[in-house]
Amino acid sequence: MKEMKQWKAMAAGTAMAAVLAAGTMTAAAEEEVTITYANFNASGGQEETLEAMYEAFHEEYPNITVEIETIGFDDYFTQMQTRVAGGTAPDCYELNIENFAAYANKGALAPLDDLDASGYNETALSAFNVDGTQYGVPGNFSNVVLIYNKDLFDQAGIDYPTDEWTWEDALSAAEAIRALDENTYGIYQPVTFNEFFKVAAQFGGSILNEDKTEFTINSEENVAAAEMMISKITDSNVQPNDEQMSGMGDWDLFQSGRLGMIPTGIWAFSTFAEGCDFEWDICVEPGQTQKATHFFSNALVVNADTEKKEAAQCWINWLASSETAAKMRIDAGWDLPAISNEEVLSSYLEMTPPQNRQAVFDSLDYLEVAPVIEDYALMSDIITGKLAEAASGKITPQEALDAAQSECEAQITLQ
Repeated sequence: MKEMKQWKAMAAGTAMAAVLAAGTMTAAAEEEVTITYANFNASGGQEETLEAMYEAFHEEYPNITVEIETIGFDDYFTQMQTRVAGGTAPDCYELNIENFAAYANKGALAPLDDLDASGYNETALSAFNVDGTQYGVPGNFSNVVLIYNKDLFDQAGIDYPTDEWTWEDALSAAEAIRALDENTYGIYQPVTFNEFFKVAAQFGGSILNEDKTEFTINSEENVAAAEMMISKITDSNVQPNDEQMSGMGDWDLFQSGRLGMIPTGIWAFSTFAEGCDFEWDICVEPGQTQKATHFFSNALVVNADTEKKEAAQCWINWLASSETAAKMRIDAGWDLPAISNEEVLSSYLEMTPPQNRQAVFDSLDYLEVAPVIEDYALMSDIITGKLAEAASGKITPQEALDAAQSECEAQITLQ
């Protein structure tokens, strides 16, 4: 197995580091306590996995009872906002990275004191650290890879993608596949903020300056990134426009065998394994001046007002970093635990398809964390809206980013 450069290997045969400092673990285990935990990530298929994780935790910590509440994503944050404001939030709960900063900045989250963080991936852990204070632990981890249809590459007579590809390589292949017939497309990449901030990084750009005090949306590098994304639709048409999609989703288009490449999350693997009747595989996403790929993680946090902080912290840290929970998560085909234990993670590589799962870990050398600010949702909506106008041909990419820069500066106050 190749070296997983971003993941700190632990000595073979050693146990994972204790999930909490000894004093905290002892205090949590000495008293009978019941805590509440709310989450959204288990909804829609992993409820039983989460319950099994709790049962394993309870065997280890029999004095801590966890009442689990799983809420669908569409309703989750509306409920949590109301409950936090009303003082009825659970003792601990899950937040996505987009909402984490707002909750932390408003004082809704308890600092995680005496946290043994030795078992975590450092990039994942740092995403939930605010001004030197740890307010959450990464409950899971996902990233994005380039998934490609090997059959279409064979039909076009071109080589499969490699980890060294630039966007010039990807676009050249996309054009060859588009030339196969009028209903086949080379690539699909959503023209949204979540794709744009990553592609901007691939071109050497960023949404904010280094200390997050100014927007840099319309920088030269970002404009070049936007022009590449949008020209795939408006110029070469290697990517279908909305009319050509006819309401079909990008995953559906790939599974239909009419799409050569799709940069998307590793959570697509199980769906594509079941739904594709052609050979497909993965590699690291294309880059430009540098490589960059998405980092997705949900934070597990503790309510600032809870009177059961030690028990709540014990539970979320076990859930996020224990070897037992990590193995259960991988075996269930859920998402990856954000841990540094190479031995536990190695079992993930044995699952196929895709054949080249090593690319998931190779991508970890290039993680790009979203520019998390309190008004993340507003920033995302503004930039996505302007990019959509450019993708429809109403304005140029330069005009789109100039307008997004002005609107974000006018509507959002940074530090």
